[in-house]
Amino acid sequence: MRILLAEDEHALGEWLAKALEQSGFSVDWRDDGRLAEQALDEGDYDAVVLDIGLPGRDGREVLRRVRSRGHPVPVLMLTARDSLAERVSALHDGADDFLHKPFALAELEARLTALIRRSRGSDRPRLSCGPLHFDGAQRQFLLGDEVLAVSPREHRLLRALIARSGEPLSRQQLLDRVFSDDDPVLPAAIDVLMHRLRRRLDGRGVRVHNYRGLGYALEPDHPSDA
Repeated sequence: MRILLAEDEHALGEWLAKALEQSGFSVDWRDDGRLAEQALDEGDYDAVVLDIGLPGRDGREVLRRVRSRGHPVPVLMLTARDSLAERVSALHDGADDFLHKPFALAELEARLTALIRRSRGSDRPRLSCGPLHFDGAQRQFLLGDEVLAVSPREHRLLRALIARSGEPLSRQQLLDRVFSDDDPVLPAAIDVLMHRLRRRLDGRGVRVHNYRGLGYALEPDHPSDA
């Protein structure tokens, strides 16, 4: 899942970006409100972590502007002040959730996963596709009751696919979610990872289907489709 992190406290932003990436998220970090708004206009994100007190353009103004253009991306606001009025105002501006600093990383991850799940019209406790489930608490994939062993990059790829199961994602969308901005990578890298992932899933009730011209989609594997 691809996340935009808008946070101007560099120590916090650097820590959050690394911690979320270690948990399987792909993170783009911006430390200025104008840059965050530009990233939202140009990128395809599953959710946004948006600090209220940003330089250049504050978080609430960024939120108002992107919502005025009809941008539906789920937004989790961060605030340093535990103020009811501020939380209510942020919700009225279009925020989907908020966290008061300081916060626990586990809570941030859980709230992000819940926001993304709800944005897809699902109240499922875990992201799932057929017999495959992602357990956010354990940060692992399960096929039935068995843990599916995957590499870190395969984990990111599968998490991107399961977050939008049934919906084709293009090669570029997958590249954005699997590799960070600092990774020098060729588009063919996705093909290599996809080949490995398909081998792990082969014959186990779920598959990655390639829709020509559209991209890859994670789907339950029906025997009649073989």
